[in-house]
Amino acid sequence: MQPYLNTFSLAGRVALITGAGRGLGLEVAKAMAGSGAHVILNGRNADHLHDVADSIRATGQQASIAPFDVTDSKALNKAFATIRETHGCLDILVNNVGARNRKPLLEFSDEEIRDLIETNLVAGFSLAREAARLMLPQRAGRLITVTSIAGHVARTGDAVYSSTKHGLTGMVRALAAEYGSYGITSNAIAPGGFATEANAAMLSDPKVAEHFATRSALGRWGQPEEIAGAAVFLASAASSYITGHVLTVDGGLTIKM
Repeated sequence: MQPYLNTFSLAGRVALITGAGRGLGLEVAKAMAGSGAHVILNGRNADHLHDVADSIRATGQQASIAPFDVTDSKALNKAFATIRETHGCLDILVNNVGARNRKPLLEFSDEEIRDLIETNLVAGFSLAREAARLMLPQRAGRLITVTSIAGHVARTGDAVYSSTKHGLTGMVRALAAEYGSYGITSNAIAPGGFATEANAAMLSDPKVAEHFATRSALGRWGQPEEIAGAAVFLASAASSYITGHVLTVDGGLTIKM
């Protein structure tokens, strides 16, 4: 490896990726493992996570699992205690878990609003708090939050989701200010239209699929693996002077009129 490329290496790092069983989280986990990190895969389906971890280990890379629901505070705290006991540290958190519920505000119940806020926003604070607790003693760490372009631009019938993503952007910037002096950076990735399972309904609708494709400057949907480079960069030493930043990965969708 050329010397400068070493700044992108994650060798020796421990990374927790939430929602790592599929979609963007899975691609981030695979990329970080391929860059040398020991990846801890989070999700709610332990059997599926075991299969994913096995597939990563089969390539000679390092992976383990931490199955828990990010909205379950007891399970979350227990998982971080296990990370401390097993690894002694946590270098990288990728807060990727997110729920989707697309419909007009008038169709939401109070319970549905709270559920979306709990999963998308409150859990982000809980994860960042416990990750920071492990990072502070080593005065180093990377907090990476996956938000959305919905945190920048609005779309009808999506008010609650968009609001949670706006909230995450505020959290990312506030934590950058709070932890910067401790060597901990806090940044976000805002994906645009990606061809993931979560967007299957949109992809299956020709009009919607074409709308998002033609709106982007590149004229297509993103492939899940195309999120990986941004995540590895923000986790690596190459991004050491970047904090409080939202890196938009949307094929130019938000800059094209």
